[in-house]
Amino acid sequence: MTENNSKKAQIGVTGLAVMGANLARNLARNGYTVALHNRSVEKTDALLEAHGSEGDFIRTETLQELVDSLESPRRILVMVKAGQPVDAVIEQLAPLLDKDDIIIDGGNSHFPDTIRRERELAEKGLHFVGVGVSGGEEGALWGPAIMPGGSAKSYESVGPMLEKIAAKAPQDGAPCCAWLSTDGAGHFVKMVHNGIEYADMQVIGEAYDILRSVAGIKPADQAKIFRSWNETELNSYLIEITSQVLEQVDAQTGKPLVDVIVDQAGQKGTGGWTVQAAIDLGTPITGIAESVFARGLSSSNTAAREEAQKELPAGLIATTGVANADEEFVEDVRKALFASKLVAYAQGLDMLQEAADQYGWTYKLDVVASLWRAGCIIRAELLGEIMEAYSGENIPSNMLLAPGFKSLMEDLLPSWRRVVAKATALGIPVPVFSSSLSYYDGLRRDRLPAALIQGQRDYFGAHTYKRIDAEGDYHVMWTEDDRREVNAADVHVH
Repeated sequence: MTENNSKKAQIGVTGLAVMGANLARNLARNGYTVALHNRSVEKTDALLEAHGSEGDFIRTETLQELVDSLESPRRILVMVKAGQPVDAVIEQLAPLLDKDDIIIDGGNSHFPDTIRRERELAEKGLHFVGVGVSGGEEGALWGPAIMPGGSAKSYESVGPMLEKIAAKAPQDGAPCCAWLSTDGAGHFVKMVHNGIEYADMQVIGEAYDILRSVAGIKPADQAKIFRSWNETELNSYLIEITSQVLEQVDAQTGKPLVDVIVDQAGQKGTGGWTVQAAIDLGTPITGIAESVFARGLSSSNTAAREEAQKELPAGLIATTGVANADEEFVEDVRKALFASKLVAYAQGLDMLQEAADQYGWTYKLDVVASLWRAGCIIRAELLGEIMEAYSGENIPSNMLLAPGFKSLMEDLLPSWRRVVAKATALGIPVPVFSSSLSYYDGLRRDRLPAALIQGQRDYFGAHTYKRIDAEGDYHVMWTEDDRREVNAADVHVH
C-alpha cells in the first residue's frame, strides 16, 4: 500500500461500495497501482485496513487528490449509483481533468444517459467510457464479464486493463471483454444481457412450478433434477445455483428455504429499460417482457392477489394428469425450459442487431456472445453455439434459423407444446413458456392476423395497406357506397 502521492497510480476508483471496492481490489491484484476515493473517507480507510496488503493502493481524500495521484492520461472509474449521482461526480471531476483524460462509468447506467454524457464530455476534450459489468460482487473481485463502449481511442488506454481483470472463457482462455462500439453500446449490451437474465430466471421458475404443481416433486428432489440438467445442453450458472437454492433447508423451520421466501421478486430497472427500448426499436422481445411483467405481478398488488386467490374461478379443463414424476414428463419440462431459453437469446440478439442498425454501432453478435461465456450471470454452454451461428458469412436473420438451432427446435417442440398445454389446462401460469411458444409460432406462420389489423387501421384512420400482388400503398374509400380501392399515392392518403 502506498500512503503518499510520490508514485502515480495507473487508475483511480471513486465510489467504494462493494462493487467499486471489489473492482479496485481486482485491479490491484493484477498489478496496477490504484488510487482510492470515496465521498466518505471512512470507506477508503476500511478497505485499506482489510485489504491493503492485496496490492498497491494510494489513499486520497478529495477528488483533486485523486486526480493529482494519477498518471496521464488519467483513468478514473466511477462506481456510484446510476442516474443523477453519476452526473454529479462528472460535474465535479470534469473541471479538474486535462484533454484526453478518461472517465469510466462502471455502473448500470441507462444507455441514453451514456450517449449524452459521452457527447458532452467529448466537447470538452474528455473521453467517457460506459462499461457494462456483470457478475455481481464475486465477479467484480475475481473476474466479471465486461462490456465497454466509448471511443476506440479511449479503449486503447483502458482496454488492456479491463481485459486483464475480466473473466477468462474456459473454452479458450480469451478475456470476456472487448470494445463493442461508440458511446452507449456497452451499457446497451449490458442492459440486454440483464433482459435475457430476467427471462432465463423466469423460465427456470416456471419449470420448478410445473414440476412441483403437476408432478408433486419436492424441492430437494428437484435439486437433484436441476443438477442433472446442468450436465445437458442447459449447463449454465443459473441452473447450477438453482439446484443449490432448492436443496437449502431453512434452519428455523426445517422447511425447504424456497417455501419460506415470500413470493415477490424484486427488480432494479434494467429489465424494464430493455422492454422500453425494444418498444422504441419495434423489436418483439415477448419472453423478456413477460418475465418483467411476471415480477411485477408478484409484487405490485399483493392485496389483489390475495383476494383473487379466494374469489376468482379457475375454470380448469379436464386433462390426463401426470400422477407422479415419471421420466418422460420431467424430460418434457427440461425441453420446454431449453426451448424458451433459446427464444430469450434469439429475441435479445435480434434487439441488439436492430439497435446496432439504428444507432450506428459496429459490434458483432458473435463477439457479444463471447463476452458472456464467463463471469456474467447468463453464462451458459450454449453461448459457444451462438458464437458459431453468428460467425462467418452466413449470418442468420434470426438465431433460431441457424442450422444447429433449427434441428434443436425440431426436437424440443413437441415437449414444449405438451407442457404449455398441460400447464394452461391446469391453471398454472407459464407466461414466458407460452409467450415464447407464440413468438416461435408467429415467426414460422405463413399468414398472421396482422392483415386484419391493418384493414381495421385503414378503416378508422386511413393508414393504408400493401397488397400481396402489387406494389405501392392502397386505401379503401370505406365511407362511400361502392367502397372502391384506390392507390394511396393518387389521392394523397397518408
